[in-house]
Amino acid sequence: MKIRNRFTLISSATFSVVFVIASVITYFSFYSYSEKIIYNELQKTCLLTGIFYLEKDELPEKQHLIIGQQFRENSLEIITRVYNNKNQIVYGDKKVDSNIDAQKLDYIRKNRKLQFKSKHHFYFGSYYLDNQGDFVVFVKKNDIEFKTMTDRLQLIMIMVLIIGLITIYIVSRVLSNLAYSPIKNIVNQVNEIQASSLDRQIVSPNTKDDIQELVETYNNLFKRLSDTFIIQKNFINYVSHEFKTPLTAISGNLEVFAQKDRSSAEYKEMSEKVLENVYQIEDTMNTLMMLSGLRNNTELNEIFRVDELVWDINDQLPDIYELKSSQIQIVLEVVNDKLLSIKGNSNEIKIALYNIIENAVKYSNGNPIKISLLQEDNQLKIVIEDHGSGISEDDLVFIKQTFFRGKNVKDIKGSGVGLSLANIIFKQNNIDFNIASKKDEGTTVTLLFPPL
Repeated sequence: MKIRNRFTLISSATFSVVFVIASVITYFSFYSYSEKIIYNELQKTCLLTGIFYLEKDELPEKQHLIIGQQFRENSLEIITRVYNNKNQIVYGDKKVDSNIDAQKLDYIRKNRKLQFKSKHHFYFGSYYLDNQGDFVVFVKKNDIEFKTMTDRLQLIMIMVLIIGLITIYIVSRVLSNLAYSPIKNIVNQVNEIQASSLDRQIVSPNTKDDIQELVETYNNLFKRLSDTFIIQKNFINYVSHEFKTPLTAISGNLEVFAQKDRSSAEYKEMSEKVLENVYQIEDTMNTLMMLSGLRNNTELNEIFRVDELVWDINDQLPDIYELKSSQIQIVLEVVNDKLLSIKGNSNEIKIALYNIIENAVKYSNGNPIKISLLQEDNQLKIVIEDHGSGISEDDLVFIKQTFFRGKNVKDIKGSGVGLSLANIIFKQNNIDFNIASKKDEGTTVTLLFPPL
């Protein structure tokens, strides 16, 4: 069931139940109050009947005439009877009423009054003490007027109830459509989003409610999905590039080699070339395994000097990149030489340091790069600073994710593996790794090594 239909059903049912209960309470309240009014009227008539019939000998004639006038006005549609102590009708209508028996008359003599309703009449009886003796005055009134009034009310209530239920349903339907309209708008926008446009934002209704929160959640979800697709695309490009080159070299060498017989020296040379490409593929696989967390190296018992790794990397980079004279500045400000020696996997840490320093070189735009080895709270701290293109705030959040590349890398070659691999290595070796950067101003990488 759709949300708006469910909302319509629930709201209609809720208001309908409340409306029906209110209608029933109103009807029975009116019914009870109307009965009470009738019995009060009968009680007054009952008193006037007793005074009119039994006080004639005690009241002045003029006053008795006034009582008689009131009695006749109040008893136009009321039958009156006065019973003596022998249960005989002495005044009023002499016709015997089957609903008035000795048991009821005795009850009135003991409890002073009685009211009840028969199938077609209301009855009220009261005890009347007089100098002529003890009497019971009974009056009764036909309930035709009462039934007509209550039946009319019942009909009106049923009609109002039906109209009210229909109105409630229509109003609930309209309200549910209004409430569902923002959701329907969101659904339509989501349906228009394709795999190629996951970065498209859903237009927010700016209602500052749960709908707004839903829109923001959707936008965040699509952004993460878009980033994931970019990472997958970069992963495919990385694997294709890294595997294609050695595989092409292997297949090409083998095709050429198979064209004629070769000497032992040529076999050896060919084997070395093929093995070199196989090792390259193996290195790529190891990198991917490390990135996926399938390979967790726990052998961290090797002790080595970090400054030597930095100098080795500094010597390797000029062979790959055309660096300006003194473009990389290494500053050593460590008083305690023991802090330069750390425990860990030197090969992996060198890979991580190389990736970070290489990134500084690639994105420095030819500006100087400063590598500072510092001493902080009896720990070794390395700070790598460049003044290049930097990283935007949006990209900085994802920069450590595998295969993620910033939007401002332009045509600089890369796979998005370096920082994510460095992040894994530093975690395995208990090294704090932080990146601070501003777009078009540069990047600062800070490494804090644990004490030996």
